[in-house]
Amino acid sequence: MGNLFSPAEGTPAPPIGKTTGVFTRIAVFYDGGYFTEVSNYYKFGHPRHSRLSLRGLQEFIRHLVAQRERTPVDFCLITEARYFRGRFSAATASARNRLLSDRVFDEVLINEGITPHYLLREERGERPRETGIDVWLALEAYDLAVQRRVDVIALIACDGDFVPLVRKLQALGVRVLLLAWEFSYEETLEDGTRRLRETRVDSTLLRTAIYPVPMHQVIDQGLAVRDPRVENLFLVKEEPIETVP
Repeated sequence: MGNLFSPAEGTPAPPIGKTTGVFTRIAVFYDGGYFTEVSNYYKFGHPRHSRLSLRGLQEFIRHLVAQRERTPVDFCLITEARYFRGRFSAATASARNRLLSDRVFDEVLINEGITPHYLLREERGERPRETGIDVWLALEAYDLAVQRRVDVIALIACDGDFVPLVRKLQALGVRVLLLAWEFSYEETLEDGTRRLRETRVDSTLLRTAIYPVPMHQVIDQGLAVRDPRVENLFLVKEEPIETVP
């Protein structure tokens, strides 16, 4: 694939004034459930056997934006980073021995300058589910765009529900960098049985974002040539991270 950060074929030229001397403001929006699935894949289903580093990922995003915008990386600044996730109630988290890990993960987010946004999960029924968190993410991203406080939004998500958001953001002049992972692997459950976990990215979401990045391919090819920026995407010393129930 050549240099990971050389201008991509077919990449549109950036607007006038974005190439030199002007800061490119980046906002990173994490779909926390999806990010956790991705990080679990690299820990349990990938030969790397290591979780993703938030710090390394955000530095990688700066380089990706510099490549796509054809701007020096020093002029690409992450001015906002937000993490959205449904969360168990305190009683449920305590029963699952997750209170401490949740608190420690919050400290990781704070140390990396990432603002957490949580809503309580709907816990009735056989499987708890998130309600409203995607809408909250979309509203916050749209608000930044309307206020003209951002030039590029890096979106870590896979759900087709975000297609209208991406279209609206780009209509307002905000470029969307979509970090997309697809993967499948077998995981071992507590009772010793195995099940297949598979994640795919909505095809319309991929087509809609002006800067789609197939991160599973980028990472595998970067690891093969020992690209230091890809190596830095992974933790050397494990940090706590939320796990998928």
